[in-house]
Amino acid sequence: MPKILFNKAVLSIVAFALIYHLIALGLIFSQYPNEDTAYTKKTANSGLDFSDILSAPSTASLPDLQSWKTRDGATLYYRQYLSTKLTNKTLVLLHGSGWHSQQFVDLASNIAKSGTANVITPDLRGHGIDPKTRGDISYIGQFEDDLADLFTDLKITASDKNLYLGGHSSGGGLVVRFAGGQYGKQAAGFILLAPYLKYNAPTTRANSGGWARPLTRRIIGLSLLNQMGITSLNALPVIQFNFPQTVLNGPLGETATTQYSYRLNTSYAPRDEYETDLAAMKQPFLLIAGSDDEAFVADQYEPVISAKTKSGQYRIIEGQGHLGIVKDKRVFTAVNEWLINN
Repeated sequence: MPKILFNKAVLSIVAFALIYHLIALGLIFSQYPNEDTAYTKKTANSGLDFSDILSAPSTASLPDLQSWKTRDGATLYYRQYLSTKLTNKTLVLLHGSGWHSQQFVDLASNIAKSGTANVITPDLRGHGIDPKTRGDISYIGQFEDDLADLFTDLKITASDKNLYLGGHSSGGGLVVRFAGGQYGKQAAGFILLAPYLKYNAPTTRANSGGWARPLTRRIIGLSLLNQMGITSLNALPVIQFNFPQTVLNGPLGETATTQYSYRLNTSYAPRDEYETDLAAMKQPFLLIAGSDDEAFVADQYEPVISAKTKSGQYRIIEGQGHLGIVKDKRVFTAVNEWLINN
């Protein structure tokens, strides 16, 4: 190649890279989160029914937090509900966006009292009573590594074939991501409670029914940088959650996580090609959603997921919404029966 053509090619590449990065940075810094949770304070209706969270405390006993160590030396926490009968089954339940392990006190207590399985409910990194960095993690995929470390701590191995992984909402999305990742075969089965698949999945309502305020331009800009291997801005917040004042000013208000960084938000959902993660779910799974779910479209789960995997069972709970599903007695019964038979 003549030198002049070579120089022109180099200049073209440099110009393209510069323009690419300027576009990405322009998108990122053209949008900012509202300060001081103004979004949640000024919005009267979040789109989700928080009455179950705000109702009288459960009569079920809330276990104390226990800790486990992760590969990076961090200390994370979980609650353990021991089965009343001898069982080799353990169900790990992952909470939804913005909340923590206390979400499952009724469901986990019911399963343990039924003698079906021991239940573990972790506070995912960046969540809970007093996380080191609320709403953030260190790298994309860290949730999956943390869960693998938890299984090791609990001495649950792939050969045991007794580990079941479940989750609600974004926690369900993390279950799907886990199934499609390097540790997916460690689970004997999955329980998906109104799972978040992806913003563009047919199951997802716009902005999850008003619950989420994604900073879309910022997400696009950061995605562009990540495609070029640039991750230095991944700690920037990219989504806020519409908690009502009654929750934020309530007794558990300080435990709410009102926004997520790019790397946490990305880690808390299936990969961009979510169908590939769905197809990896070869193990049996149970999916349950409420017919009145405000965030997701319940009757779309089966056609979307069954097109990629045939190993699932599906239940729609009539008259139930998004948050109330984890306290519904019909869900307790369905989960217990499924665990007994799988």
